Amino acid sequence: MDTEPNVDKSATPTVDQHAKLTVLGSTVRESIEHVEVFPAPANVDIVRFTTDELSSMCPVTKQPDLSHVVIEYQPLDWCVESKSLKLYLWNFRDRAVFAEALAAEIADEIMHSAKPRKVTVTLTQRPRGGIEVQAVASLGH
Repeated sequence: MDTEPNVDKSATPTVDQHAKLTVLGSTVRESIEHVEVFPAPANVDIVRFTTDELSSMCPVTKQPDLSHVVIEYQPLDWCVESKSLKLYLWNFRDRAVFAEALAAEIADEIMHSAKPRKVTVTLTQRPRGGIEVQAVASLGH
């Protein structure tokens, strides 16, 4: 587990503990490559993010794909900062990727950055041609 020394999780996080957050509180007008994390507070069992604003492109037709995504994880030492997640998801606007690969990539990013016990990403692509695609990617246990 990646833990920072002298981080008291029972106390309210201090400004020093949040010093690594570069996106929150700043004006950012572009996507970012990775999410940012902060120390997880005690007694948080599940964190869930939900958005309808995920867009990508079909790798074959290059048409836009719009998706609903639910990201749920069980934090250990770190939580994902939500503004950085939004900017990370912007990365996919102009990326050609299938829904299944996109769900797996997002799950991998959360696992790599926040190192939770478990992460599950459920991505539901809006219907095109009358077919809705739902991909679920899970890592951890």
